[in-house]
Amino acid sequence: MKHQRKRVAFLCVHNSCRSQMAEALARKLASDVMEVYSAGTMVKANINPDAVQIIKELYTIDMESTQHPKLLQDIPTVDIIITMGCNVECPNIPGVYTEDWGLDDPSGKAMSEFAATAKQIEQKVLDLKARIQQDKIPLQNL
Repeated sequence: MKHQRKRVAFLCVHNSCRSQMAEALARKLASDVMEVYSAGTMVKANINPDAVQIIKELYTIDMESTQHPKLLQDIPTVDIIITMGCNVECPNIPGVYTEDWGLDDPSGKAMSEFAATAKQIEQKVLDLKARIQQDKIPLQNL
């Protein structure tokens, strides 16, 4: 039985690094089960250039051509909220499943840190995809 795609938002403070990488990877790896967005509680003018570079090198995704920093109110209502580990305070949205991935921000660190973060996000996206496919996420009224 084919399930309806779930709307997933990856949230971080500035929507410039981890949440953007998660959006790009989820689109590439899980677009069959997820409609993905990223947003922040505040935004920077651009996506972190090191994040852009590592995602382009490792996954051949050009985030600059398909994504831009957005605020929470700039994205549609979602089914699942994933915070990246930056203690983002999100509004309490009834019926929305939320989890925190607890990822350290690689900003200002070596490219190897960006690569490690990208690989962590890849694994977490694949795990989330599997849990959605297996109906293991407690979604209410969806």
